[in-house]
Amino acid sequence: MTFDDFLNILSKIKNLELPAEASHLKMMPPFRQELLELQRDAIKNAKNAGVMALFYPDFENQTRFVLIQRKPHQGVHSSQIAFPGGKYEKQDQTIEYTALRETFEEVGVPINLINVVKKLSQVYIPPSNFYVHPFIGFSSKRPNFIKQENEVDAIVEVALNHFLDDKTVVVKKVKTSYSIAAQVPAFELNNQVVWGATAMILSEIKDLIKPYI
Repeated sequence: MTFDDFLNILSKIKNLELPAEASHLKMMPPFRQELLELQRDAIKNAKNAGVMALFYPDFENQTRFVLIQRKPHQGVHSSQIAFPGGKYEKQDQTIEYTALRETFEEVGVPINLINVVKKLSQVYIPPSNFYVHPFIGFSSKRPNFIKQENEVDAIVEVALNHFLDDKTVVVKKVKTSYSIAAQVPAFELNNQVVWGATAMILSEIKDLIKPYI
């Protein structure tokens, strides 16, 4: 999809009601409800994070968006594919600013180059006890990505047409945050398995865009 066509779609979805849970359910891991029950008390003190679904034109004016692969570490999201973003800090004016700041820190895109279009539905992540607040944004030109070496293992640039192909929706066996292997719905993008909260957010984006193609 050309970037001009994508911008036209963005103008149409900007004020649409969000599909929220109807979209999230399509990519929800089967064990999620059990985790929510286990987290019933902890969720009252959940932390907040902001993430950015950043779209931009590639060198052929085709639309892409950026994901990151997190570094291998001892935490619950080791090596997972995610949107750039991170924890809300008390000096952040808003959760939207958190998403912008973290996008700059993790992939090097200056805040003033990102046009924020729409806030998406929040997603709760039981293993880390976070509410993730996603935003759709765009840059009018391809950013000069610079990865944050201590947190980001790789920058993943995904073609929008590839993402919108229904063949990218798969079921994969993954090792969960609790060291249990499980079959989960996922997107297979650029030969990477994208599941969990990131897949749930992508599902909402897909459901917003698809009717206008």
